[in-house]
Amino acid sequence: MADLPLKKCLSCGNELAPDALACQQCHALVHSEELAVLSNRAQQFETNEDFASAKEIWTKALTLLPHESTQAEWVRTHLYRLELSTKNAPPPKQKHKWAKWLGPVAPIAIFLAKAKWLFALFKAKFLFSFVAFLWVDFALFGWKFGLGFAVMILIHEMGHYIDIRRRGLRAEMPVFLPGLGAYVQWNAMGVSLRTRAAVSLAGPLAGGLACAGFAILWRETGNDLWGALARAGALLNLLNLIPVWVLDGAGASEAMNKTDRCVILGFCVALAILFWEGSYLLVAGGVGYQLTKKEFPAVPGRATLAYFAVVLVLLGAVLRFVPGHGFIFSRG
Repeated sequence: MADLPLKKCLSCGNELAPDALACQQCHALVHSEELAVLSNRAQQFETNEDFASAKEIWTKALTLLPHESTQAEWVRTHLYRLELSTKNAPPPKQKHKWAKWLGPVAPIAIFLAKAKWLFALFKAKFLFSFVAFLWVDFALFGWKFGLGFAVMILIHEMGHYIDIRRRGLRAEMPVFLPGLGAYVQWNAMGVSLRTRAAVSLAGPLAGGLACAGFAILWRETGNDLWGALARAGALLNLLNLIPVWVLDGAGASEAMNKTDRCVILGFCVALAILFWEGSYLLVAGGVGYQLTKKEFPAVPGRATLAYFAVVLVLLGAVLRFVPGHGFIFSRG
């Protein structure tokens, strides 16, 4: 029987034994992504006071952790606390007396009466912040452009949110900062650099697709409002790819090694010439700054590199397709 190929650590590239739970070189957890998913699932059960299911998930997570690790010790302590919570939990609530009179529609009636789904989907801070963001945009740009701009920002943030949720991780609905932008709060602890990069790029990708839709509407209707939204949105998403500070480009670049970053730098310069768009030089400058750092991932981030390149081309295509359109509603 042929030997199975050795796995490699996603953090440092060191070879791992088939049964390894942590890297011997950098001590990174081998099953970090699966542990993050299990942790989020267990926390959801605890929020719903389903302590038995939470215990089952935490017990499974314990098998993926080194026995002497700090994380394993924390899980064992937490399981003990859950055991106490299970013993002290109140008895199940009796069904509503009126439920039997409603027959098969009783579950639906109870569901609507509690209406928890409304609070899960539209949390107050999301609604209030979005309304405040709209109010500022209306004051700055007028209601038509302001509404379109706010929707475009929402689509960008929902790109992050949906990508996080589809991976089984917890995330809050977007919170808007009037006059500035928005963000999605999520717990990235234990998540690999590659996954973080994918989440970072999901927003500009969604925003770029929205801008492409605006560009098509401009082409079909001749309405300069759509052209302005397309170009302004594409430019904003492109600037967001500058790998500095808390911008999405910074999160994406963390998963790329030195060679990958050199490729992206050259690619940005080429796109600046191809699309005749100087904003790419700002992205290239940010990548150049990242190259001055001393530490880089040992494993090449080819998937992240390709993802980054696709988003750059998409945004450049929109900027080229709708020339001379920004916050000024006139054809150039």
